[in-house]
Amino acid sequence: MTTEVNRCHWPGMSSSSIYITYHDTEWGVPIHDDHDLFESLVLDGFQAGLSWLTILKKRSNFRLAFDNFNAEKIACYGQDKHLLLMRNTGIIRNRAKIEAATANARAFLKLCDSFGSFDQYIWHFTDGKTIVNQWDRQISVPTETKDSQRMSRDLKKRGFRFVGPIICYAFMQAVGIVNDHLVGCFRHSQV
Repeated sequence: MTTEVNRCHWPGMSSSSIYITYHDTEWGVPIHDDHDLFESLVLDGFQAGLSWLTILKKRSNFRLAFDNFNAEKIACYGQDKHLLLMRNTGIIRNRAKIEAATANARAFLKLCDSFGSFDQYIWHFTDGKTIVNQWDRQISVPTETKDSQRMSRDLKKRGFRFVGPIICYAFMQAVGIVNDHLVGCFRHSQV
């Protein structure tokens, strides 16, 4: 006998187990590790204009190609490394996004020096707390909010790229700054 699990609508639209596993184990779980936050922000930038499933399928390739998202190493990438990445069929080969990853690593390191950690900086937009929304339908979930707009403006001011308010909101959802699991989803009360 199988028990049907109630979850958000979006992972169920795909038959991909990787998407469902991501929803069930990662999405919306609060992250406070600087490395993991940086990886998520960079991957959200690469996702712009694409499906998140595309990124998930390539995530292990991204980790290999980008030195496991070591910001210190990525900050040192130059033209030769960018050209090498442009030839890597395992990742999204978009020059602007690749160059943004390097710019974001540099901005990330400066920001960590200024605030002590990226975690302290990024969570200050919600006073260190997860915003727990009570959406009952997927159509009610916004694509951006005043908090994501504020985050986007501040990140851009600090030299980050591919961090528009929609990308920032997706990032906030992914790293648990916002809990946007639908109230009927089994993960809503768990995260």
